[in-house]
Amino acid sequence: MNSSTLADSTATALDWSARADVAQRSLDHWFGAAWPQYLENSHPAGTGTPETFNYWWLAHVLDARLDAYERTGDVGWRDQAEETYRNIVERNDGQLFNDYFDDMLWFALAIVRLHHATGRTSYLDDALAIWDHVVAEGWNDTGGESLAWRKQSLAYKNTPANGPFVILSLRLERETPGGTRGFRRYATTALAWLESTLVGPDGFVEDGVNREGDGRVDTQWRFTYNQGLYIGAAVEYARTTGDRSWLDKAVRTARVAIDELSDGSVFRDEGDGGDEGLFKGVYYRYLAELTAELPEAERAEFDDFVRRGTDLLWRTAFDGEWLRPGNDWSREADESIPYSTQVSAIMAIEQRARLEERGGRG
Repeated sequence: MNSSTLADSTATALDWSARADVAQRSLDHWFGAAWPQYLENSHPAGTGTPETFNYWWLAHVLDARLDAYERTGDVGWRDQAEETYRNIVERNDGQLFNDYFDDMLWFALAIVRLHHATGRTSYLDDALAIWDHVVAEGWNDTGGESLAWRKQSLAYKNTPANGPFVILSLRLERETPGGTRGFRRYATTALAWLESTLVGPDGFVEDGVNREGDGRVDTQWRFTYNQGLYIGAAVEYARTTGDRSWLDKAVRTARVAIDELSDGSVFRDEGDGGDEGLFKGVYYRYLAELTAELPEAERAEFDDFVRRGTDLLWRTAFDGEWLRPGNDWSREADESIPYSTQVSAIMAIEQRARLEERGGRG
């Protein structure tokens, strides 16, 4: 597909699949590095914090490569996902675990998908090992039974840890029928804690509580990925239990996130610390999980939002050959960007391709 077709504003489902390929290849074009670095943390290379090992960013790279594999069936993308897995483990001193429970949960969620893509039981064993480790080291009753953020702050609880914990627990329950770990009980307890502690009456999801030991909720951190994680947790709970009221809760949060955090087309720049670059992609991933469960009439508003955002992203970030987004998708990026920002754009465009393939335009 030529560059003029890729730039066409009347793109079809096939065009969006081609655009997703461009977005994926652009990650390697702008950030590719020799092993074991694998990916430069920022572009231009050497900006940002080039020496940092971003375990959780790489977990999302693995997820993104699996998006491409599932979309195309091209085993090359699956091979890249496995290569990313190996890079994480090697750079993590040959082990799965680190100090951050949310990091490990992101990795485990991607590993479960890798298990499905490859059929290798070793990957499922790794995901189960992470779940066991997280529960043993981080689950406690401070402020209500729930999961801590990291090993050094066991009294600090947040959405970034408990959201993926609910999702992983319920997915692992489906993978291991008849298991004895109590996945459902842990997921139900963590989700109830989220509901009572960090989800407001309008559905907006706050970041965390008790960070400074004073029981205070951090209402100043209003991030898209917290909304996305609650959406994902609610959808998984609805799938597992058959209780469709959780989809209504997910819809409420999806709407308030768009109302509070976007300009109606794209989410605002959430910060330039690096981690923030991934936040939008998390929302788009779990919004797609929600819309897959909704009838067409109910999902139309969210499909329209995805279309508006990815149309604008493509216009501002595609240079005729490569995609280079900024943290603000409403304008061209002329600053140094972390590869987390690139991965977020990949995830959004992969969801757009999935949307169009599902039966949208084209």
